[in-house]
Amino acid sequence: MSTALGWPQHHAVAHLPGSLPMGGVVPMTPVHAFECTPHALCLDTQQTVHPSRKDIDLGGLLAFVIDQVVTDAEANAIIMASERMGFREEAPGIATPPGMRMNKSVHWVADEALMAPLFQRIAHLLPPTLAGETLFPNLSHRLNMYRYDDGDVFNIHTDGSWPGYSLSKDRSAMLEWPAQVRSGLTMLLYLNGPAEGVEGGNTRLFRPDSSSVDVEPRKGSALFFRHGFGPHSVRHIGCRVSGQVSKYVARINVMYIERRPPETGNHSCTLAGIFPDSWGV
Repeated sequence: MSTALGWPQHHAVAHLPGSLPMGGVVPMTPVHAFECTPHALCLDTQQTVHPSRKDIDLGGLLAFVIDQVVTDAEANAIIMASERMGFREEAPGIATPPGMRMNKSVHWVADEALMAPLFQRIAHLLPPTLAGETLFPNLSHRLNMYRYDDGDVFNIHTDGSWPGYSLSKDRSAMLEWPAQVRSGLTMLLYLNGPAEGVEGGNTRLFRPDSSSVDVEPRKGSALFFRHGFGPHSVRHIGCRVSGQVSKYVARINVMYIERRPPETGNHSCTLAGIFPDSWGV
């Protein structure tokens, strides 16, 4: 069913404990999905943008920016979708200490119509291997959306490694991908920035010697860096936003797959039936 404005209804596909900015947990924080594919979130499969990559000197750590990942209209649609879901103080499935994540959050599971073209646009610019694992042929479909209002900040932290997620065929549940598919890179997709009136809101990346590089959010661009809790992971800050224009950013996980030799397990059987044949897994 669609609303009068053309957006489908949405519903919860999972409930997870959600951490609050100043401590405490909301036990049943929803992760959302639309009841059918929104037209506004069907990305053009033709090349309407021309992504390009610029590496960041981070003292040997991996970080880079890809420009022109989505169009202005596509960025606006992701913001509109997220506002329809409803931003909250708590973030589902994330545990942060009091005072670290001082922003608003909503998590939702996107369609293949959004995530497959998004991956296709940038796949040739992503590391084909990472720590001995191979780039998986799609992004996790779970979008961790953040809105930074006046005074909001995400203090210094390292992003964790996550499983992949997608919708069940009947769109009733969020499915967790098999354990051999795991995230290796954070993708921060910037949905607006200073050109739209955002004041502040840079992402500050730290080198091993604690010097830093600031990345300015630019609408339609994305910042990528290693995550997890090893020595190659990038510490960073979502710098404070000031003023009346909120900053919007989507955290999306770039996935890598462990290629197990046959004697340690039947990889093809483990993944059979989970992913579409078109993914080529």
